[in-house]
Amino acid sequence: MAFVDYYKVLGIDKTASEKDIKNAYRKLARKYHPDLNPNDQEANKKFQEINEANEVLTDPEKRKKYDQYGENWQHAEAYEQARQQQQQGRAYSGYSGGGSDGGFNFESFNNEGGDFSDFFQSMFGGAGGGGGRRQARYRGQDFNAELQLSLQDAATTHKQTLTVNGKNIRITIPAGVENGQTIKIASHGGAGVNNGPNGDLYITFIITDDPRFKRSGNDLLATQKIDLYTAVLGGEITVDTLTGQVKLNVKPETQNGTKIKLKGKGFPVYKKEGEFGDLYLTYDVQIPTNLTEQQKELFKQLANS
Repeated sequence: MAFVDYYKVLGIDKTASEKDIKNAYRKLARKYHPDLNPNDQEANKKFQEINEANEVLTDPEKRKKYDQYGENWQHAEAYEQARQQQQQGRAYSGYSGGGSDGGFNFESFNNEGGDFSDFFQSMFGGAGGGGGRRQARYRGQDFNAELQLSLQDAATTHKQTLTVNGKNIRITIPAGVENGQTIKIASHGGAGVNNGPNGDLYITFIITDDPRFKRSGNDLLATQKIDLYTAVLGGEITVDTLTGQVKLNVKPETQNGTKIKLKGKGFPVYKKEGEFGDLYLTYDVQIPTNLTEQQKELFKQLANS
């Protein structure tokens, strides 16, 4: 029976934490999953090895057992299993006396080939009564997808349909999602193996740049152009918001770069209906061009007064 180094299978050290094991498993499982390698027998074999290693090393009792016996597991564990199987009346063959370690030399169990290593089958109960085998159940692969939204779309709760792995999935997108935010759609990933649970679908939102507004958390920032005459004398202007245009009064003698806040005219707060950030406008005073001689003279008079 071949000894399998599960730590090497996952590419980790024996001191690896549970988190390290899970991360290594997920990375390799995505790479060798049968759904992504349907006609690659080597990849399928590798996928089984990875799942086998993960099943043992993520179970504290199994990992302890594995670490304890290591490559000498045959001489201690095989005898104990043989004894238990004989007591239970199970078929067992292929051992003889005279071994160097305790008088036992186990060469094979009563298995017909298989998807898993002999080491795994003998140590962790892969063989069932009557010579049959219990098939391991594996969770399906997680899928990752990106979905682009305009700033306007991200500001409204709406439904969208996206296609993942050939399947159409209709989801509701809450108003206020952020650029780079990821949500999980449970059980919409790859199918499980041997009736194992499906994986999950992770969707990351990409919010495209908007020509009018820049988002800062739940607030919006924008530049508002006003002419020199309105800046000097004051007056009413019309400005854009995400929900439409509003009228705004400009105070006389407004300076270039002046900032004002429009409360509640910013971005909706994620999953908090009726709550909004603010809209901050920065005035950009436009200097008139193509002045007539008469207009230039008036400015000279103002400059000398």
